Amino acid sequence: MGSYQANAYGVHDALGNVWEWVQDCWQRSYRGAPRDGGAWEAGDCSRRTMRGGPWNNSPRDLRAAVHVRIGTDDRDYNVGFRVARPLAR
Repeated sequence: MGSYQANAYGVHDALGNVWEWVQDCWQRSYRGAPRDGGAWEAGDCSRRTMRGGPWNNSPRDLRAAVHVRIGTDDRDYNVGFRVARPLAR
């Protein structure tokens, strides 16, 4: 079990550890984002999206809606990724 109550998807403690590198190509805004939860694979794919915020961010920035860009070859001590699997329906 996590330290905090699970979110609507049953996930505990998902934010505030590292920036999470995700599959989405970089987009400045959410306008035109896929509505089915799929990855956004159009736009500047030489840059990808990171979400969530690392341990040293301010609490107001520790949200999945906060996103920044990262080059596909960039590395940093506060960048990671989350392995996910589909939920059974």
